[in-house]
Amino acid sequence: MSINKDKVKEVILENQRFVQSVHLFRRSIKIQLNFNYIFVGIRRAGKSFYLFQCIHDLLAEGHKIEEILYFNFEDDRLDGIELADLDLLLQCYGEMFNHKPFVFLDEIQNVVGWEKFARRLADNKYSVFITGSNAKMLSKEMATVLGGRFLVQNVFPFSFAEHLSLNGISTDPVSLIRSKNEIVREFETYFYNGGLPELHYAQGAEKRLWLSNLYNKIYFGDLISRYKIRNERAVKLLIKKIAESVKQPSSYTRLANIVSSCGTKVKAETVAEYLNYAEEAWLVFHAENLSAKLSKRESVKKYYITDNGILNLFLTDPNTSLLENLVAVTLLRSETEFCFYRSADCEVDFVLPEEKTAIQVCYSIFDDETRKREFSALHSLDRRYELKNCLVISKDAEETAEYKGTQIKILPAWKWVLEKHN
Repeated sequence: MSINKDKVKEVILENQRFVQSVHLFRRSIKIQLNFNYIFVGIRRAGKSFYLFQCIHDLLAEGHKIEEILYFNFEDDRLDGIELADLDLLLQCYGEMFNHKPFVFLDEIQNVVGWEKFARRLADNKYSVFITGSNAKMLSKEMATVLGGRFLVQNVFPFSFAEHLSLNGISTDPVSLIRSKNEIVREFETYFYNGGLPELHYAQGAEKRLWLSNLYNKIYFGDLISRYKIRNERAVKLLIKKIAESVKQPSSYTRLANIVSSCGTKVKAETVAEYLNYAEEAWLVFHAENLSAKLSKRESVKKYYITDNGILNLFLTDPNTSLLENLVAVTLLRSETEFCFYRSADCEVDFVLPEEKTAIQVCYSIFDDETRKREFSALHSLDRRYELKNCLVISKDAEETAEYKGTQIKILPAWKWVLEKHN
């Protein structure tokens, strides 16, 4: 790429004006501004706004806007930029200002070899903040290249608590009582549409169209194009099958057979490769079976979609799948270690080993046979692991129960996700 220095300087000034004008919905960020950070997550989860919030915090501390160097590498004016060009960006800034800037690099993964430049900045004592949509930025190889100089901050779509706050609804104990009906109504929207920030401004049918367009960008941009996948139809069928079976463990072999039965031949090892790509793009994530041998843990997993709104694009009868997916997403966001338990005589949806907690997900728990099935599984696991907490997360029910000496708490999903956020 041949960079026009005058154009780069124009972009620097334009970006300084832009970041000051951004209207922020403040999110809970647990960072310190004197460290270097990489913000990672699915497209449109709000990573750029994390950067903007950091910039606003610096300005609030008394720093000048001239100290801010912000570049968005999805800006078409930077198309084709290469590693060798990055130094020129700093050079252009140095010709304009006599400061050592705070450096903000947005969607930097578009520049091949960016990590070398990032490490050099850190070595030269710059404060650096980076975003990227590729989870490969968290790989062991990347950690080695960066030499421990950057901290990683995962960025997820809005939690339900953030969704409520954006709509002016408080979640303090008094409001949970006074505004319960309003909170439950908002949960319906969040449950089916997910928490991607920009979706808040879409109306009615626009929401599904926006989600569909976003999925296509992830599918074509972050999967097919980035990894140069030729068997596009196999990937499409694979993701569709994963979405339709979020409640069921799936093996690479089984998934390969399903895709192949639709007329697109694919091997189990190729399925494993495609799923790894989908996880790197933050489209899916997985849970392993606590009761399985190591080899089975690696090859038989439950897969979930990172946002309920995207998952809902694939489903015709969505309620039970969306409920379990929401629980998985909430656990992932809270950075809680979780797995599932499945043996010949016991199946539990989620196990939180460090908290000694087991969770069953059941859309409706009022039927006697359903209650017996869910309670029996929790009781069976309680006998094996002496659990501290046994939960059933349902759509609406709330009560406490006992089954053969095992204490079981039943919570509506909206209340549990708020409690987990806190």
